[in-house]
Amino acid sequence: MSADRTASLARKTAETDIQLRLVVDGTGRSSIATGVPFFDHMLTLFAKHGQFDLEVVCKGDVEVDYHHTVEDVGIVLGDAFRQALGDKKGIVRYGFFYVPMDEALARVVVDLSGRAALVYDVAAPTMYVRDFNLILVKEFARAFSNALACNLHVKLEYGEEPHHVAEAIFKALARALDAATRVDPRLAGQIPSTKGLL
Repeated sequence: MSADRTASLARKTAETDIQLRLVVDGTGRSSIATGVPFFDHMLTLFAKHGQFDLEVVCKGDVEVDYHHTVEDVGIVLGDAFRQALGDKKGIVRYGFFYVPMDEALARVVVDLSGRAALVYDVAAPTMYVRDFNLILVKEFARAFSNALACNLHVKLEYGEEPHHVAEAIFKALARALDAATRVDPRLAGQIPSTKGLL
């Protein structure tokens, strides 16, 4: 784990070209340009509510679909957290948060276990915010969980308006990650696992 817990990554494929910088112990500042305005809004919320500094530039094939952009940013963001956290010595490891957003309530629970697993239980009556399909939030979560190698459980307790649903999920994810990535002084730099490895 680097002392400043930062990561700068680039990833280029035939579908996306991404540059991303993450500061885990930030102040919530962000500069996001993915070519998908609603996704930009969600990542801005994520940075603000997790107190992460985040810069993302993605040039993707959005004329085809938003899928590649959303999924690939999830991959790179997960990779960035994994790199910034290093061996995870001294971190809390677990985090959870409930976030209400008007009529919607979302719960996110995370374990920075070194094992990728996603449980995603979200069913909204309307699945689109303009041309953004909410199923892409699941694709983002899966890519992020796989790249970070974390257990990620996302549940919409209830909610109707799709913007509110997505916003509650991204805010809850940010807060849960903020809790899980914090350094616990009682651990004195130890790995928070009886296995000695995460």
